[in-house]
Amino acid sequence: MLAEHVDHVIGIDPDRDRITAAIVAADTAAVIDTTELTTTADGYRQLVTWADHHSSAESRAWSIEGAGSYGAGATQWLTRCGEWVLEFDRPSTTTAKDRAKTDTLDAVRAAREALGRTRLAQPRRGAERQGLRALTVARDGAQRARVAAINELRSVIVTGPIELRDQLTGLTRGALIDRCARLRACGEHAALKAALASIARRIRNLDAEIADLDIQIRPIVEHQAPQLLNEVGISHTTAARLLIAWSHPGRFPTEAAFARLAGVAPIQASSGQHTRHRLSRGGDRQLNRAIHSIVITRCRVDPATRNYLARRIADGKTPREARRCLKRYTARRIWRLLEHPPTRA
Repeated sequence: MLAEHVDHVIGIDPDRDRITAAIVAADTAAVIDTTELTTTADGYRQLVTWADHHSSAESRAWSIEGAGSYGAGATQWLTRCGEWVLEFDRPSTTTAKDRAKTDTLDAVRAAREALGRTRLAQPRRGAERQGLRALTVARDGAQRARVAAINELRSVIVTGPIELRDQLTGLTRGALIDRCARLRACGEHAALKAALASIARRIRNLDAEIADLDIQIRPIVEHQAPQLLNEVGISHTTAARLLIAWSHPGRFPTEAAFARLAGVAPIQASSGQHTRHRLSRGGDRQLNRAIHSIVITRCRVDPATRNYLARRIADGKTPREARRCLKRYTARRIWRLLEHPPTRA
């Protein structure tokens, strides 16, 4: 347990503009002191000075809640200072009996719970990973906007006049966008044509934005994990999601821990005479989405995968249960490729 390796644990409950910290003694779990500082460089500098006043850097650890969101700044600063930083992912205890909840109480809980844990989570790190995550967030936003624009285009056409609707019905998506982008706001239904042309041009701009982001994502993935791209069903964007969740070697001690984060670890769901399992609904949903897309693609294009599904179904599994087994296998395969990549020639 962590209490066997340190003398003090400092729990941090971060917010957008401030962080609340509490230092706890490892032997008694008593609160020594608490403080509240701003989420700025000066605030982080004062945080380390405050910690040095109560403990030594060699015998303390930091337990940060939300190390990947509001606590990212403190995590990065403390890591650069050589501190031992842990990610407090999910509390195992509820709030106080009287339902009291404050930032200070949350910071104390982050410190005390870390003391008794045997599995210590390391925060995600790496400037290249952060850049990859930012590019992926931007691409997802552009993709959502593109889907919304396409739906808007089709809804305007459906409710439009019959003459214009007949001209645009039956076209492929690309042909429809090109045709609408060339419409001129003149003559009858000028306002409607202007709206269609505006939406079509927006879709084109979003297509260009997505393509540009893909160009920037591709070399990062090829540099960090080219072995993933050799797997069936893994594109550059899917590999980027896998890398963002995995972060760095050693973050997941076992492939089972990675599968649990991915939401593909089997959980008992037996009842009465029926013995069955289901997949976890927790974890990183973006990672779960990536593994789901890999499995769906393999079921469509990979003969070996289709043979595996057929064999599992012949053994008595339902198609859904067979895909769950395939997701668990996929998570194991990805973890091994990331943790133990093949040597490059």
